[in-house]
This record gives sequence, structure tokens and C-alpha cells, in this order.
Amino acid sequence: MPESAPRRRPRLSDQETRRRMLDAALALVEQDGLTVGLDHISVEDVIQRAGVSRTAVYRRWPYKDLFHADLLRELARGAAPASAVDEEATRRLLGSVLDGRAAEPATPQGRHDLLTEMLRVSAADDFEAIHRSAGWRTYLALQATFLSLPDGELRADVGEALRLSESRFVDRVARGWELVATALGYRPRPEAGGGFPLIATLACASMRGLVLMALPDPELLTRRVPANPTGASTPADWSLIGLAAAGIGVTFLELDPGVTWDDERTAAVRALFAGP
Repeated sequence: MPESAPRRRPRLSDQETRRRMLDAALALVEQDGLTVGLDHISVEDVIQRAGVSRTAVYRRWPYKDLFHADLLRELARGAAPASAVDEEATRRLLGSVLDGRAAEPATPQGRHDLLTEMLRVSAADDFEAIHRSAGWRTYLALQATFLSLPDGELRADVGEALRLSESRFVDRVARGWELVATALGYRPRPEAGGGFPLIATLACASMRGLVLMALPDPELLTRRVPANPTGASTPADWSLIGLAAAGIGVTFLELDPGVTWDDERTAAVRALFAGP
């Protein structure tokens, strides 16, 4: 019997072609990370991965630069630097800190020691997760790529998308600080000049700076400093990002005099950090 004729690929609309191509390119970036620029993203490789017609692709994007411009917009809109940190894992980590300090929430010094230890362990854990995250490296590369774009519509689009992404990230970090601080009976110091959004902005800046420094110098990731930056009951070995977080905490937070601590509140805090 004669060989059957090859089945023709169903014709896709322009929007379907666009979506498949961008999704395939996003998957390549997620897999390999992004360098400064997109020259390493081959349109032909993306066509094969997307399973779309070459003719349709070049009808949609006559020039490679046009496809790369749309991909940059897509990457910037979807940029999510905070996704490197698993919120549930962080909650479990903080719960383990609380489990080892059963009696401490009952006293102001005990709660201060708890907050200190939570800052110390969670900052180091976040730093390690972010340092090894391809998504974070892509986000940092996007920032650098944005700086190289000439003035015009593409630069404006990418800049606005990155601004919104950064705002989402800072909001998420602010909620994390607020969750831990208020649970332990702390509030922003009124005279410090700002609340949790400002705290989060400074914490994010410290994290980003150390991540950038640690890319060529991984020793910064493992470096520990014997210290007691918050006046806790005992010193400990601190990561560099932990010291930065502690400095921010000491500057901006104080025990809330309006909080009454009792067994019911202690139980609520344990339930909060125990998770589902």
C-alpha cells in the first residue's frame, strides 16, 4: 500500500501563533535563564518548540527584533522575583523556630529573641533560595536589558511592567514582615519614618545587592559572622543578609505597648506558624 500522505498541521490564527511562540520562548528562558539581551533565543528553535508554521511566524514578526521586543514585554509582565521563595516552606521554617522555644513568647525579652531568630534563619534561607533561582537571574538580567534599551515605546512598556512587578514583590515582602512582627506583638516605630512598605523596600534592596555580589563571589552566600545585632539574650552566627535584616528590624520595629500577651495569644501564634 502506498505510504499515507503526511498530515498537514492545522492552520493557526495569528493570535494562536503568537501565543504559542511566546509560551515556547518563555519556557526556554525559564529552562536556561536569560542573559543580558535575547540574542541567545533562536527564533527557529522557538518555532520547532512551539509547533507552529514558519510562514505564520514570519508573517507575524517579519524581523527577529520584532519577536524579541514582544518577548521582552512578555517577560517583563510575568517577572516574579518573589516566586523563588516558597511561602509555605518559610512558614514551616518559622514554625520550627517557635517549636524550639516553647516558653519564650510569655515575656518581652522572649518575644524579642524569637523575632531575632526568625529574622536570622529566614533571611539566610531566602538568600540561598534566591541565589540559586534561574527566575531571579532572569529578573536581574531584565533590569540590565532595560537599561540598554533606547528611548521609545519598548523601553516604556518594559519599564512599566518591571515597575509593577517590583511593586508586587515589595508588597509580598511587606506582608511577610507584617505577619511575623504583629504576630509577636511588634509594630513599626512611629518616629522611624515609615511602616512595613518602607521596611520591605529596604529589605528587597539589601537582598538584591547581596545576590548580585554573590553571583561572582559565592563565598558571600556561606559567610557567617558571630554577632548579636539586636541585643538578644545570646549571640549567634549570622549571614550577611541576616545582619542586614536585623539592622532594619532594630531600626523600624518596637514592641507594641497595646498588645496583651496571654495563653490564648500564644496558642494563636503557634497555630499561625504551624500552617495547614
